[in-house]
Amino acid sequence: MTVTEVSLGEMAGSEHLAEIVRSASWDAKIDPCNDADIERMAASAETIDAHLATGEPVYGLTQGFGPFVGFRAESEMEQGISLISHLGSGQGRPLSPEVSRLVLWLRLNSMRKGISAVSPEFWQKLADLWNGGFTPAIPRDGTVSASGDLQPLAHAALTFTGFGEAWVRDSRGRWSTEDAGDVLAGLGANRLEWPVREALAFVNGTGVGLAVSILNQQSALRLVRAIAALTARSAAVLGANPEHFDVGIGLVRNQIGQLTVGRWIRDDLPDGMTKHPGRPLQEPYSLRCAPQVLGAVLDQLTAAGDTLARETSGCTDNPVTFDGRVLHGGNFHAMPVGFASEQTGLAMHMAAYLAERQLNLITSPVTNGDLPTMLTPRAGRGCGLAGVQISATSFISRIRQLVTPASLTTLPTNGWNQDHVPMALNGANGVSEALELAWHVVGSLALGVAQLSVMAEHDRGTTGVWAELAEISPPLEADRPMAAEVRAASALMERHAVRLLDEMGTE
Repeated sequence: MTVTEVSLGEMAGSEHLAEIVRSASWDAKIDPCNDADIERMAASAETIDAHLATGEPVYGLTQGFGPFVGFRAESEMEQGISLISHLGSGQGRPLSPEVSRLVLWLRLNSMRKGISAVSPEFWQKLADLWNGGFTPAIPRDGTVSASGDLQPLAHAALTFTGFGEAWVRDSRGRWSTEDAGDVLAGLGANRLEWPVREALAFVNGTGVGLAVSILNQQSALRLVRAIAALTARSAAVLGANPEHFDVGIGLVRNQIGQLTVGRWIRDDLPDGMTKHPGRPLQEPYSLRCAPQVLGAVLDQLTAAGDTLARETSGCTDNPVTFDGRVLHGGNFHAMPVGFASEQTGLAMHMAAYLAERQLNLITSPVTNGDLPTMLTPRAGRGCGLAGVQISATSFISRIRQLVTPASLTTLPTNGWNQDHVPMALNGANGVSEALELAWHVVGSLALGVAQLSVMAEHDRGTTGVWAELAEISPPLEADRPMAAEVRAASALMERHAVRLLDEMGTE
């Protein structure tokens, strides 16, 4: 079996997540329930009805919610609006439209499985609105992710009743928020009322933390690929020893991620590359150990992707129907998602830190082949990339704060009903913010690579992504503000990573 075959097989979960993200995009449509879906949903409702006919209690239908489970409930419709109303306590800026679209896609696909006694007719109303572009603006803060992501999902449900705000997209693809009732009216849609069965099935799920974690995992994969490309470019410009990336080193270690990243770097090196006589036999670890570090990150992202992929195909509601029985349990507890998210953040940090260390390597005359400090051609009069490197260092420090595992902050709540909670969405939101900074680190390294290529006179005849990078960051003939260049370089490297990963998927 070849290295390519091994790496592609190992990343199957990540490929599945990429397909899910595409399925939930703005232009995507969700298919209506087919006959098999409707049959399963009807069977689930019949199981609930048969259970109720015996006089046995059912959480949320005959009983109250959470700590009120010992109290009787009488009206399914009253229970439905009560559920989503009392949970409308979220705060903070809204999650992105991309996240919100994915959240709804995940919940709709869970509800159609026929495990939660959801009405096909009500499901179709939700699906039609989603297909029409209705996208709730969901506050990001205020859930403990234990009985599902209750608050954010309740806010999403409330927008279908006309409460709160929804995202709208103009003809140029720009997003803004408007009153949800106005958006529904603009779509010619009536405001919905939530029966308790559908309300409970909608809010009792891990879909919000799951959606954010999926997008984080996909972004982190692109980050690793971008840093691998920059590693190869740095090694080529410096004339580093290509033995560091030889397939033999990966084969004797036998780690899939290392083999994959090693191949990525080799593919990006010039054909027939040899070590420059002035370079050391062994480069500092930030170059020499790039396959080992990025490979370990890739392995962890792959494992996290597998967990998240399994979560997308499961049901996280309570209660559930199974084999003619009504079962009360805790599938809504988001610990699997929380751990996968935390591992994504911790692993991703190491990739970003490697990039920051590579930036240090190429800006120091001790390790860049006696080129000027901070790659300035005007030492003393100019400072070159000094400001860029300082900011990159700050980004790494902040990333470390943001990816500290949220599960370490768990607190009991809900009258001791929720006495063990995972804080999964809190963690996923932190990882999302950390990734924004990590991409700035990538952009910072890319600027360093652009200036290194000029200094080493390696930019002549440059084509492709490196020619585009040279246009973004021309030679530093005089100091200039470079914040916009960092952002542009970051966006360029992310697009380049997307292309490279897409090519990998078609090999």
